[in-house]
Formats: sequence, C-alpha cells, structure tokens
Amino acid sequence: MKLSVAVLAGAGILSSASVWAQAAAEKAEPAETATVVVTGVKASLIKSLAIKRTNDQVVESVVAEDIGKLPDNNVVEALQRVTGIQVTNRAGGEVGTLSIRGLPDVQTTWNGRNIFTASGTQVALQDIPSTLVRQIDVYKTRDASQLETGIAGQVDVKSLRPFDFKGQKVSVLARETYLDPAEKWNPQLSAMFSNRWETGIGEVGALINLSASQTKYRNESVTPGAMVPFVSPNAAEVPAGYTPLQRITDTSIWTPGTHTGLPTAAGSTLNFNGKAYPYYLARDAVFQSDLQGKRERPAANIALQWKPNSDAVYTFESMYNGYRDKAFNQLLFSFVDWWGDLGSNPAGSITTYPGTNIIKSRNVGSVYGFNSGDYTTSATDSYINALNGKWNVGDRLTLEGDLSYQTSTFHSEFTATRIDRVAPSINVDFNAGGGNTAFGFNNNADLADPTKWNVAQFYDTANRNKGSAATANLTGVYDADWGALKTVHFGVRFDDRKASEANRTQSAFLGRNLASLGSQYSSTNSNFGTDISNVPRSWVEPNAYYIRDHIDDWRKLYNAADPNFLTSDKLSLQKTFEVDEKTSNLFLMGNTQNELFGNRLRGNFGVRYVKVNTDMTFYKVDATTKAVTPSGASKSTSKLLPSATLIYDPAKDVVVRVNYGQTLRRPNFGDLNPVLQLGDDVSKVGYGSGSGGNPDLKPTRSTNLDLTGEWYFQKDSALYGTLFKRKIDGLVVGLRHRVHVDPANDPFRNSTSGGDHTNGYDYVVNSPVNASNGTIKGAELGLIYFPKWLPSMLDGLGVQGSYTRLTSSQNVPDANDAGVVVAQLETPFFGVSHSSYNATLAYEKGPVSARLSYVWRSGFLASNEAALFANPIGIWRHPEKSVDMQVSYKINGNMSVDISGVNLTNEMQQQYYHFGTAGNAQTTNFGTLQIGRSVSVALRWNM
Repeated sequence: MKLSVAVLAGAGILSSASVWAQAAAEKAEPAETATVVVTGVKASLIKSLAIKRTNDQVVESVVAEDIGKLPDNNVVEALQRVTGIQVTNRAGGEVGTLSIRGLPDVQTTWNGRNIFTASGTQVALQDIPSTLVRQIDVYKTRDASQLETGIAGQVDVKSLRPFDFKGQKVSVLARETYLDPAEKWNPQLSAMFSNRWETGIGEVGALINLSASQTKYRNESVTPGAMVPFVSPNAAEVPAGYTPLQRITDTSIWTPGTHTGLPTAAGSTLNFNGKAYPYYLARDAVFQSDLQGKRERPAANIALQWKPNSDAVYTFESMYNGYRDKAFNQLLFSFVDWWGDLGSNPAGSITTYPGTNIIKSRNVGSVYGFNSGDYTTSATDSYINALNGKWNVGDRLTLEGDLSYQTSTFHSEFTATRIDRVAPSINVDFNAGGGNTAFGFNNNADLADPTKWNVAQFYDTANRNKGSAATANLTGVYDADWGALKTVHFGVRFDDRKASEANRTQSAFLGRNLASLGSQYSSTNSNFGTDISNVPRSWVEPNAYYIRDHIDDWRKLYNAADPNFLTSDKLSLQKTFEVDEKTSNLFLMGNTQNELFGNRLRGNFGVRYVKVNTDMTFYKVDATTKAVTPSGASKSTSKLLPSATLIYDPAKDVVVRVNYGQTLRRPNFGDLNPVLQLGDDVSKVGYGSGSGGNPDLKPTRSTNLDLTGEWYFQKDSALYGTLFKRKIDGLVVGLRHRVHVDPANDPFRNSTSGGDHTNGYDYVVNSPVNASNGTIKGAELGLIYFPKWLPSMLDGLGVQGSYTRLTSSQNVPDANDAGVVVAQLETPFFGVSHSSYNATLAYEKGPVSARLSYVWRSGFLASNEAALFANPIGIWRHPEKSVDMQVSYKINGNMSVDISGVNLTNEMQQQYYHFGTAGNAQTTNFGTLQIGRSVSVALRWNM
C-alpha cells in the first residue's frame, strides 16, 4: 500500500468541510450565549496543562479526554510528543524504546505501584494498550514520597475506575491498522463497562475493561559486516606467507577492539616481522534479514470501588497484560572473501573510497555463505492485584494503605536451521548511495533453488524468566498548619521482590541436501527490500513453521547425526540464577508556605530512607558431566536520599520551580550472575568471546537539579522551559578481560569453526562494573497555544511544540585483554540526541478533531560494536524523524470515527561506525532497516 500527500489532503478536506459547515450555521442562526464544551485533542492538552500547573514536581501528562481516546495505540507511542521524551527503535509497527531527557532508566508504575516484566526492573510499556489508560504522568523530578528508582524519571500509568464516571458508562472501540511493508490489516478491539450504585452499605462501583490486538509485521534490513584488514592486492606489496588480499587474522600484527579502529588513510601500513607493508580495510560479510511475524496483546482491567461514607474509599483492582509473538527471520549471510577466489587480477577486483585504504566495492569468487531460518516464539503473562484504602481520620489526618501482589512470566523458544553453500561469485558495493549496501551473486536464481543448499547447523534454545513482588505501603498526610509548615507527609513501604531465569541450549550439524528432505522443509520469501537498494529479493530457507510444528521429528533427525543432541523427551530448562530482594522504605516530607511573600512562595522538603537486602543463588552447569553446582551471595545496601522543591509565583500566571533530589538505578538482576556465557571463535581471531555478571555491583546514584519557569499567558495556553543537570555516579559499564577456560569447562572443545581447543581456549569476557561517572545536562522549551483572535473559520486551531537540547559525557575505562585499565575515554551517553523537537498542529471545531505532528531527533551513539574488529567501535544512529496524523469525526453524540497515520514519509533507520574523528556515514556505513508506515481506521461508540 502506498500513502502520499493525498492522505494529508484528505484530512484537510475533512477539516475544511467542518469549518465551512460551522461558519454557515453561525451565519444562518442568531447568536446566543452558550457553554462551550471542549473535547478531543484540545481537551487533552488543556487537562495536561492543569496537571502541570498544580503539581509541585516537573511533570508532563497525556490525558484521555474520553474513554480509550489516547491519541496512539500504546503507552510508548502516546508519549512521543511530550517535551523531553525521545523514542527510538521503531520496528514491527511500533516504537520499542523510550527515554526521558536521553536516559532510558525509567521507573514504571501503574496507579503509583511499581510494575515490571518478568525478571526485569521495568515493564514493557508498549504492552499496555492505550484503551486501558485514563492518564499518563511523566515525572522528571521526584519528591521524598515517590519511589527512589529510575534516574531518568517515572512514568505512571493511571487506569480507569468506576468512580471516575457519574453513572453508567459503556464504550466499544474497533480499529484496523494497515502496516507496510507487511501489507497486512491488523485488528484491535476493546470494550469497557462501568457503573456505580447507591446501596444500603454505601456507594459501590464496578468496571471491566478488555482489549485485544493483533499485528502482522515485517522488518527488512540490509547490513554490511564489520571491518577487518587485508594485505595489499598488489603482489609486490604482500608480506611473505600471504597471498594478495588475504585477510590478516594474526592479532600480533594488529590489535582488534581499539575504539578508533585502524588508520584509514591511503598507504597506511602494518608491521610484519619488522617491515612495514600497506594494508586495506574491507567488510568481512554482507547480510540481510527478512523478519515476518505476528504479535498479539490481550489485556484486561477490573476495578471495584466502595465508599461506605464520606471518610473512606476502598478500591480493588486487577490488571492482566499479555504478549504473544511468533517471528520467522529469514537471514541471508555471505562472507566477502574469506575462502575467496580473487582470480588472476586481484587489484582489479576492488575499488576504494578516494584518499583512503577502505574498499568500497569488490568482486569475489568461490565465496562461502549461509542462510538461516530463525523462528522465535515468546509469551508474557503479567498479573497484578491490589487493594487500596483511603481514610479521613479526624479533621487533620488522612491515611492511604495499599497492598499489592504481582507475577510476571516471560517464556521464549528459538530454533535456527542453517543451510550453506559456496557461491561461484559475489559482487558487492558497500555503499551504493545513501548509506545503503547493494550486492548480488553471479546467479541469484540459485538462491531459491533447494538443490544448491546443504542443511548444516541447527540451534535449539529456550528461556524462561519469572518475577513476583508482594508490596505493602502506608502513607499519611497531616494538616499541621504550624506557621510556615502547612502539611506533613510520611510513609512506610515494604517490598519483597523475587526473580529467576532459566535456559537451555544445544546445537548439532546434519550435512544433508535441503531438497532431499522434501519440499515441505523449504520456504522462499519474495519482494524483499524494494525500498532499500539493489539486493536479492528472494531466497530459500528451511521452513521454520513446518519445523516447529514437527519439532520432534526434526530433533530426531539431528540426534541420528549426533547422539548428544537431545530429543524433546529429554529436554529441560536449567535455572541460571534466583534472586530475592527485600526493600524497606521510610519517608518524611513537609510542605511549606511563606507568608512574607504574600503566600507566593511554597515548597516541600523531605528525605527518603531505603534499605535493600539481596540474596542470590547462581547455577553453573558442567560442560562435561552436566552436573549443576549452585553458589550463593548476599549483600545489603542502604541510602538516605534528600529532596527539596521551592515554588514561587512572581506574577499571577507565572510559576517558577527549583527542584533538588537524588534517585537510584539498581543493577539488573541478570548483571549480578557471575556464571560465564561463552561464544565460539567463529571469526577465527584467536579467541572466543563471552560475558558474565558481577554480584558486587552497587546502585548507580544520580543527583538532580532542575530550574523551571512556566507562563500561562492566556487560558488554555502556556509557554514553559527547564534547565536541568544530572550528575551520575557509579554507572555500570562493561569491562573486558581475557580468561583461559580449561577443556572440561570449554563448551566448544569439539568445535571445528574456531581454533584448536585441545588444551582449552582463551575467551575475552565482558563483565559489568561500577567504573564510570557521568553528567547529562540540558534545556527544554515547550508551548501549547490556542489563539483567541482567529476568525471563526479557523477558531479551534492550535499548536503544541517542544525542543530539547542535551549534552552528556561519561568516562569509560578501556582495558587490555588482561583486564588492566590502560585509558579513560570520554564518550556521550548511549541513546542521547543532542537536539530533538516536535511540532504539532491541532484543530478542534464542531465534530472534527485533528492533529498533524512532526517529530525529529538528531543522530546519537546507539551502542558499541563487539571489540573484535578494525572499525571504530561506536555505532551511531542517523537522525530520525516521523510525520504522523490523526483525524477524528464525531458522527453523533455516541459515535465517532478516527483515521490516523504513522511515519507517513516512510523513513528508514540507518547506522554507521564512528568514534572521535574516525569513521563517517559514507565510508563506514552500517545497517539500513525499513520500518515502514501505518494507517489506522477506528470506529468508537460509547454512551
């Protein structure tokens, strides 16, 4: 499906029609005084301003002005136009990552209660459908009464309750969303019923809210491999023992993993036995991924409320959110000269970027490659049940008690079947324009011919992560009225959090022709990447759907080739760790008001005490005997976290805030597990890779300072800005060190893809440590403006806009293979764009509500590449943008229709290697992901 400006034009025509109809009605009928009822986009923005103005903290809100009328499909997408919020990693028809002021460490809460997914510390906010949400509050600062974790801020999702409505309320929503490049329509259904009654025991209310959605998606990506050195193509410049353009794998000649990579100037040399020889840099491979999947999200919310009298309210609520995903990734991977045949003229087989030793294009014969049919199924089930009571005790004291229990389980299974071959030749242009890689084989038709492919490795893994928490919370507010001290807030909280992870993994080699197994085991895709570059559009894969449906037969096939490969009846998951974390909190906070300034100066001052006791059990599986050895560790930490807020109203419609506070980021449970996870030396660099946790990790601590000014220059409009700084100590970063694993514990002791494992093998292991400090600071500017002076035809037009500027830096220790820190590097934080902004044009008139928005963020450091190659280690993301729109038309008092679109200009997500002055988008381009666009049509009915 192709969208164009016609979509936006259609929205404009609909708006114009409403404007002229309204103008005609006003002209035909005599004017009279009437109450203006504001709904739609404008109502949502007005409510968010009211929350911002009356809250002591720096808070941004997204409010549903009616049931199920958040402007997007899920919580993360609804937040992307909020000042200071940045979203990224859009794939599969949705946004994957949210950060507040550049930091992804967000405390996620539901009606003020901490919530999480499985063994993680946060909930996947995209799993919460917008139809279950009444309001989303983003706290950029916190006082002592709020949870201490989440150095970026807190996102509190508020659900609907029966006492939110005056009486009976019924709502039904049906939505269909069309996704490119999957070219599929996807349904979403939700329904809500709520009512309240006067009874002999007081007022009672009940609400049930149900939602279910299905998404069939497709992600298409093309990526050149990492950069490695080769000797010269000219025979006269080749060192002894090498052939022209042979890859240099000897790490005594060059050192992998330097942050800037090897020099890229033309004529750069390396030392071979005391003599300098020129080298060339080229990518070791090209690959493309065609990921097609189906995602389902069921969700439900139930709330019961009882108000026996005016001094007490009880609320029981229960929420379930689920996630189901089945994804088939059809991967095409080809080396570009590993065992290659360069012919009689190697120098004629390459071109370089001018002035560099970097190969831009090359032709290679007899090249090895493999395709992989990867199939992943995953499921999440999360439940939370809570009982809340609020009481007025006398005239001055109010108390609130809350008990909750939640469980969350994530389970996934992954199978991958590789088929391989040696192709006669491949021709590659690593940057054929716009940062896109193009390539093809001498006969692309062979890619889809099962007889040309050999069935090789089969990988069979599974994971199960679990989490639970029992929480008790009691808070109170005492109306002290002791001079400047007006109220005293206090509270106590206890939380018992448990988490565990388990997994299994196995692999084997078959060595059979794909066609010999039968046509049912083959699958061929089509129409790949038509918007990216000139690459193969289809290729054959093992049919992962059929294999999963007949997994017992498939495992027996591999078991016959390798008896160590287990069949279904012998497979089981083995726990890797268990954690029991008990947290105790106490807080005390006072709210003040100073009469010396005409009661225009107020504030709150508080302190929060937190103590955390963590008991850990880890499990190590012996590579030879499969025996399980548990080990344990315990630790206890405590912190005292002060907070202070001063609020001054220098004029009637001006608010100035100064906030100071401290927040924490606790280590991820998985980062505490010291058991090594090792990977084979598939790139033949002389050592494998691995990772392992660190049970001695401490919490990261952030000291936060904010200065905010807000000017409510007219009703329903405001201009606001913030200056802020976060000083963060004890950041967790990965530190490399080389370890030697003896044969008994070496999982790849029988490997043929790496080096000689007879006497064990070396692995470079990356482990997390509290070895970095950093600072992030910046400024925000926001505007909501609905002009009052517009002519009748344009009355209802308004703008929402924001701009965020960020500067970040952190020291990152650089260690040699022995684990000795040899340098301290200064880098930006991951995921922090220097600048970002959004601009939204909103319109509200008669039955029409509409918005057209543009969201943009500058390029940013996304991650670091595995330190095994010669390219700059940093992977940077190109600037990202999205044009979105929504039009809602109210058919009558009970029914409305919505049309919306996301990423209408069909933007792509691209990356490149860069560190310091090394690397750029032209010569060290990385991957391109086609994320596609979507359009939705929804029908909403309520009464």
